[in-house]
Amino acid sequence: MTDIRVLVVEDEPVASAAHAAYVGRLEGFSLAGTAADGQSALRLLSEFSAAGTPVELVLLDMNLPDLHGLDIARRMRATGVFADIIAITAVRELAIVRSAVAIGVVQYLIKPFTYATFADKLASYRLFRQQLASADSGAARTGASQSDVDQAFASLRAPSELPLPKGLAPSTLEAVREFMKQQHDAVSAAEVMDVLGISRVTARRYLEYLADAGTVSRAARYGAPGRPENEYRWSNR
Repeated sequence: MTDIRVLVVEDEPVASAAHAAYVGRLEGFSLAGTAADGQSALRLLSEFSAAGTPVELVLLDMNLPDLHGLDIARRMRATGVFADIIAITAVRELAIVRSAVAIGVVQYLIKPFTYATFADKLASYRLFRQQLASADSGAARTGASQSDVDQAFASLRAPSELPLPKGLAPSTLEAVREFMKQQHDAVSAAEVMDVLGISRVTARRYLEYLADAGTVSRAARYGAPGRPENEYRWSNR
């Protein structure tokens, strides 16, 4: 998979430079350019497309001096620019952004955010692209399954964006998440149980939650004695 070309659209010079530097630090991404307002962003997007080097992802501040971010997104679509958008927004804009999926907003970053948060969001987006490409390849041979598509879109959601089911504790969820992040091979609920000292049923509940969030992948484990069980693997590996 080639690097994902990114345009940073941000009117604050310090923030623009920081976001551009963040992109440069991430594997699998390359900075196409920066724009300080909506009109400049639309012009650059058009120029890159005409040159055969289209932007694939726009990091779009929602509050720019000339245009609102959603107006920019609509104009992008009207002119045939179909780059995905990660909205950079304040909390008061969140309801608007959540309703904007149809015009290409796939994720959002709430100001202020750290590099770690930025990196997690873009890693999830890259995983989404990889899984869609894999599903597309599978569809050419046998047809993409519902689980293929569900898994791809689940990768866009961080666990914190899914409601925590009753009975799951944030501290235990973080312990399971950190354990999974360190594993190079797929593990079962029984193996998580042994290491963390929780019941097998409890381990499975946390693993299924992380699988639904796209943080871990889920597959059937074959060849083991007894009842069939799932195995889980950290998705960003």
